[in-house]
Amino acid sequence: MMKSAALAAALLLSALVAGCGGSALTSTSSLSPEQTTADDNSPFPTAEDVASSGPERFHPFADPTAKPSGGREVIKDPTIEDVMLTGSLPEMSIGRADAPVTIVEYASLTCQHCRHFHLNTFPQLKREYIDTGKVRLILREFPIGKTSGNATIALRCAPPDKYLALHGKFLEQQSSWVSQEVRLDPIFKVAAQVGMTRDQFDACLKNQAMINGLKWVKDRGRKLGVIGTPNFFVGNRLVKKELTMEDIRAMVDPQLAGQTASATTVPN
Repeated sequence: MMKSAALAAALLLSALVAGCGGSALTSTSSLSPEQTTADDNSPFPTAEDVASSGPERFHPFADPTAKPSGGREVIKDPTIEDVMLTGSLPEMSIGRADAPVTIVEYASLTCQHCRHFHLNTFPQLKREYIDTGKVRLILREFPIGKTSGNATIALRCAPPDKYLALHGKFLEQQSSWVSQEVRLDPIFKVAAQVGMTRDQFDACLKNQAMINGLKWVKDRGRKLGVIGTPNFFVGNRLVKKELTMEDIRAMVDPQLAGQTASATTVPN
Protein backbone atom coordinates (compact mmCIF):
# COMPACT_ATOMS: atom_id res chain seq x y z
CA MET A 1 0.00 0.00 0.00
CA MET A 2 2.78 2.42 0.92
CA LYS A 3 4.62 1.63 -2.30
CA SER A 4 1.46 2.28 -4.33
CA ALA A 5 0.91 5.61 -2.59
CA ALA A 6 4.52 6.63 -3.16
CA LEU A 7 4.29 5.68 -6.83
CA ALA A 8 1.07 7.66 -7.23
CA ALA A 9 2.65 10.70 -5.61
CA ALA A 10 5.72 10.41 -7.84
CA LEU A 11 3.57 10.18 -10.97
CA LEU A 12 1.55 13.20 -9.85
CA LEU A 13 4.67 15.29 -9.31
CA SER A 14 6.08 14.10 -12.63
CA ALA A 15 2.93 15.17 -14.44
CA LEU A 16 3.02 18.58 -12.77
CA VAL A 17 6.66 19.21 -13.53
CA ALA A 18 6.00 18.15 -17.11
CA GLY A 19 3.58 21.05 -17.48
CA CYS A 20 5.31 22.29 -20.59
CA GLY A 21 2.21 22.78 -22.64
CA GLY A 22 3.38 22.19 -26.19
CA SER A 23 6.98 21.10 -26.03
CA ALA A 24 7.83 18.14 -28.22
CA LEU A 25 9.54 15.34 -26.40
CA THR A 26 13.16 14.44 -26.82
CA SER A 27 14.33 10.87 -27.32
CA THR A 28 15.25 10.69 -23.63
CA SER A 29 11.60 10.81 -22.51
CA SER A 30 8.86 8.21 -22.84
CA LEU A 31 6.10 10.65 -21.91
CA SER A 32 3.72 12.13 -24.45
CA PRO A 33 2.64 15.76 -24.88
CA GLU A 34 -0.09 16.37 -22.33
CA GLN A 35 -3.35 18.21 -22.36
CA THR A 36 -3.49 21.16 -20.03
CA THR A 37 -6.34 23.43 -19.02
CA ALA A 38 -6.32 27.16 -19.69
CA ASP A 39 -4.32 29.09 -17.11
CA ASP A 40 -7.34 30.44 -15.23
CA ASN A 41 -5.41 30.16 -11.95
CA SER A 42 -2.31 31.92 -13.22
CA PRO A 43 -1.27 35.15 -11.47
CA PHE A 44 -1.37 36.76 -14.89
CA PRO A 45 -3.77 34.91 -17.24
CA THR A 46 -3.59 35.89 -20.87
CA ALA A 47 -6.55 37.22 -22.81
CA GLU A 48 -6.93 33.76 -24.33
CA ASP A 49 -6.89 32.12 -20.91
CA VAL A 50 -9.78 34.33 -19.80
CA ALA A 51 -11.77 33.74 -22.98
CA SER A 52 -11.22 29.98 -23.14
CA SER A 53 -13.79 27.85 -21.36
CA GLY A 54 -12.33 24.40 -21.07
CA PRO A 55 -9.33 22.21 -21.77
CA GLU A 56 -6.95 23.52 -24.39
CA ARG A 57 -4.54 21.19 -26.13
CA PHE A 58 -1.07 22.58 -26.69
CA HIS A 59 0.08 20.65 -29.77
CA PRO A 60 3.76 21.09 -30.67
CA PHE A 61 3.08 20.64 -34.37
CA ALA A 62 -0.19 22.54 -34.66
CA ASP A 63 -0.63 25.22 -37.30
CA PRO A 64 0.46 28.42 -35.51
CA THR A 65 -1.87 30.49 -37.73
CA ALA A 66 -4.97 28.57 -36.67
CA LYS A 67 -7.29 30.27 -34.22
CA PRO A 68 -7.87 28.26 -31.01
CA SER A 69 -11.04 28.17 -28.95
CA GLY A 70 -10.38 31.56 -27.40
CA GLY A 71 -10.21 33.32 -30.77
CA ARG A 72 -6.53 34.21 -30.37
CA GLU A 73 -4.99 36.34 -33.09
CA VAL A 74 -1.73 34.89 -34.40
CA ILE A 75 0.68 36.79 -36.62
CA LYS A 76 1.36 34.84 -39.79
CA ASP A 77 5.05 34.76 -40.75
CA PRO A 78 6.23 37.24 -38.10
CA THR A 79 9.13 39.48 -39.05
CA ILE A 80 12.24 40.10 -36.96
CA GLU A 81 10.61 43.37 -35.90
CA ASP A 82 7.51 41.45 -34.75
CA VAL A 83 9.61 39.00 -32.73
CA MET A 84 11.78 41.68 -31.15
CA LEU A 85 8.93 43.98 -30.05
CA THR A 86 9.06 44.48 -26.27
CA GLY A 87 6.65 45.70 -23.63
CA SER A 88 7.26 47.44 -20.32
CA LEU A 89 9.80 44.91 -19.05
CA PRO A 90 13.38 44.85 -20.34
CA GLU A 91 14.62 41.83 -22.23
CA MET A 92 16.69 39.42 -20.14
CA SER A 93 19.48 38.07 -22.27
CA ILE A 94 22.97 36.63 -22.34
CA GLY A 95 25.51 37.38 -25.04
CA ARG A 96 26.55 40.37 -27.12
CA ALA A 97 23.73 42.74 -27.99
CA ASP A 98 25.18 42.99 -31.51
CA ALA A 99 25.62 39.23 -32.01
CA PRO A 100 24.81 38.27 -35.62
CA VAL A 101 22.18 35.70 -34.57
CA THR A 102 19.51 36.00 -31.88
CA ILE A 103 17.73 33.03 -30.29
CA VAL A 104 14.63 33.70 -28.18
CA GLU A 105 13.59 30.99 -25.71
CA TYR A 106 10.07 30.89 -24.24
CA ALA A 107 10.19 28.81 -21.05
CA SER A 108 8.12 27.82 -18.04
CA LEU A 109 10.01 27.23 -14.80
CA THR A 110 8.00 24.07 -14.04
CA CYS A 111 8.68 22.51 -17.44
CA GLN A 112 10.88 19.41 -17.41
CA HIS A 113 11.89 19.92 -21.03
CA CYS A 114 13.05 23.45 -20.24
CA ARG A 115 15.09 21.95 -17.41
CA HIS A 116 16.54 19.34 -19.75
CA PHE A 117 17.52 22.01 -22.28
CA HIS A 118 19.10 24.13 -19.54
CA LEU A 119 21.15 21.24 -18.16
CA ASN A 120 22.12 19.46 -21.35
CA THR A 121 22.16 21.93 -24.25
CA PHE A 122 22.55 25.43 -22.84
CA PRO A 123 26.12 24.90 -21.47
CA GLN A 124 27.38 23.85 -24.90
CA LEU A 125 25.37 26.58 -26.64
CA LYS A 126 26.99 29.08 -24.30
CA ARG A 127 30.53 27.80 -24.91
CA GLU A 128 30.30 27.47 -28.68
CA TYR A 129 28.08 30.37 -29.70
CA ILE A 130 27.30 32.83 -26.88
CA ASP A 131 30.74 33.21 -25.30
CA THR A 132 32.27 33.54 -28.76
CA GLY A 133 29.98 36.45 -29.67
CA LYS A 134 28.03 34.59 -32.36
CA VAL A 135 24.65 34.29 -30.61
CA ARG A 136 22.58 36.32 -28.19
CA LEU A 137 20.06 34.29 -26.18
CA ILE A 138 16.95 36.09 -24.93
CA LEU A 139 14.93 34.42 -22.16
CA ARG A 140 11.21 35.15 -22.21
CA GLU A 141 8.79 33.98 -19.58
CA PHE A 142 5.85 31.76 -20.56
CA PRO A 143 4.60 30.41 -17.21
CA ILE A 144 2.07 27.58 -17.30
CA GLY A 145 0.07 27.34 -14.09
CA LYS A 146 0.04 29.27 -10.84
CA THR A 147 3.15 27.66 -9.33
CA SER A 148 5.23 28.64 -12.34
CA GLY A 149 3.57 32.05 -12.33
CA ASN A 150 4.56 32.87 -8.76
CA ALA A 151 8.13 31.68 -9.32
CA THR A 152 8.30 33.76 -12.49
CA ILE A 153 7.24 36.92 -10.66
CA ALA A 154 9.98 36.28 -8.09
CA LEU A 155 12.47 35.67 -10.87
CA ARG A 156 11.72 39.07 -12.41
CA CYS A 157 12.14 40.76 -9.03
CA ALA A 158 15.72 39.52 -8.72
CA PRO A 159 18.48 42.02 -9.58
CA PRO A 160 19.25 41.86 -13.32
CA ASP A 161 22.72 40.46 -12.65
CA LYS A 162 21.11 37.62 -10.66
CA TYR A 163 18.38 36.77 -13.16
CA LEU A 164 20.25 34.09 -15.09
CA ALA A 165 21.52 32.45 -11.90
CA LEU A 166 18.04 32.32 -10.36
CA HIS A 167 16.52 31.11 -13.62
CA GLY A 168 18.94 28.20 -13.51
CA LYS A 169 18.30 27.47 -9.83
CA PHE A 170 14.54 27.29 -10.34
CA LEU A 171 15.00 24.81 -13.20
CA GLU A 172 17.71 22.76 -11.53
CA GLN A 173 15.83 22.52 -8.22
CA GLN A 174 12.33 21.84 -9.60
CA SER A 175 11.81 18.86 -7.31
CA SER A 176 12.24 21.04 -4.21
CA TRP A 177 9.52 23.59 -4.96
CA VAL A 178 7.11 22.22 -7.59
CA SER A 179 4.03 20.47 -6.19
CA GLN A 180 0.33 20.03 -6.85
CA GLU A 181 -0.50 22.88 -4.49
CA VAL A 182 1.20 26.27 -4.70
CA ARG A 183 3.75 26.49 -1.88
CA LEU A 184 5.31 29.92 -1.53
CA ASP A 185 7.86 28.95 1.13
CA PRO A 186 9.80 26.53 -1.13
CA ILE A 187 9.69 29.08 -3.96
CA PHE A 188 11.12 31.70 -1.62
CA LYS A 189 13.88 29.34 -0.48
CA VAL A 190 15.13 29.16 -4.06
CA ALA A 191 14.89 32.94 -4.51
CA ALA A 192 16.76 33.47 -1.23
CA GLN A 193 19.78 31.74 -2.74
CA VAL A 194 20.50 34.89 -4.77
CA GLY A 195 20.00 37.20 -1.78
CA MET A 196 16.27 37.96 -1.93
CA THR A 197 14.71 38.67 1.48
CA ARG A 198 11.26 37.50 2.52
CA ASP A 199 9.98 41.06 2.61
CA GLN A 200 11.21 41.60 -0.94
CA PHE A 201 9.67 38.31 -2.05
CA ASP A 202 6.26 39.05 -0.50
CA ALA A 203 6.20 42.58 -1.94
CA CYS A 204 7.21 41.21 -5.31
CA LEU A 205 4.16 38.94 -5.52
CA LYS A 206 1.94 42.02 -5.07
CA ASN A 207 3.74 44.09 -7.70
CA GLN A 208 0.91 44.63 -10.17
CA ALA A 209 3.10 46.50 -12.66
CA MET A 210 5.43 43.49 -12.77
CA ILE A 211 2.50 41.12 -13.18
CA ASN A 212 1.05 43.22 -16.00
CA GLY A 213 4.42 43.29 -17.73
CA LEU A 214 4.74 39.50 -17.52
CA LYS A 215 1.20 39.08 -18.78
CA TRP A 216 2.16 41.17 -21.83
CA VAL A 217 5.17 38.93 -22.50
CA LYS A 218 2.99 35.81 -22.47
CA ASP A 219 0.19 37.43 -24.49
CA ARG A 220 2.73 38.55 -27.07
CA GLY A 221 4.27 35.09 -27.22
CA ARG A 222 0.88 33.58 -27.96
CA LYS A 223 0.30 36.19 -30.66
CA LEU A 224 3.61 35.14 -32.22
CA GLY A 225 2.44 31.51 -32.29
CA VAL A 226 4.04 30.17 -29.11
CA ILE A 227 1.87 27.35 -27.77
CA GLY A 228 3.97 25.78 -25.01
CA THR A 229 7.46 25.41 -23.67
CA PRO A 230 10.14 25.35 -24.66
CA ASN A 231 9.45 27.17 -27.91
CA PHE A 232 12.24 29.05 -29.69
CA PHE A 233 12.66 31.75 -32.27
CA VAL A 234 15.90 31.52 -34.23
CA GLY A 235 15.79 34.82 -36.04
CA ASN A 236 12.13 34.99 -37.09
CA ARG A 237 11.70 31.22 -37.37
CA LEU A 238 9.57 29.58 -34.66
CA VAL A 239 10.58 26.08 -33.59
CA LYS A 240 8.16 24.29 -31.26
CA LYS A 241 10.42 21.74 -29.66
CA GLU A 242 13.35 21.34 -27.31
CA LEU A 243 16.36 22.26 -29.42
CA THR A 244 19.44 20.07 -29.56
CA MET A 245 22.90 21.28 -30.50
CA GLU A 246 22.42 19.63 -33.88
CA ASP A 247 19.28 21.72 -34.45
CA ILE A 248 21.06 24.88 -33.36
CA ARG A 249 24.04 24.29 -35.63
CA ALA A 250 21.73 23.52 -38.57
CA MET A 251 19.95 26.86 -38.19
CA VAL A 252 22.66 29.15 -36.85
CA ASP A 253 25.67 28.17 -38.95
CA PRO A 254 24.06 29.08 -42.30
CA GLN A 255 23.12 32.49 -40.89
CA LEU A 256 26.66 33.02 -39.69
CA ALA A 257 27.83 32.12 -43.16
CA GLY A 258 25.47 34.67 -44.69
CA GLN A 259 22.86 32.15 -45.82
CA THR A 260 19.18 31.99 -44.95
CA ALA A 261 18.06 29.64 -42.20
CA SER A 262 14.87 28.88 -44.11
CA ALA A 263 16.85 26.89 -46.66
CA THR A 264 17.85 24.40 -43.98
CA THR A 265 15.52 21.59 -42.93
CA VAL A 266 15.47 20.95 -39.21
CA PRO A 267 13.82 17.75 -37.97
CA ASN A 268 10.94 18.21 -35.54
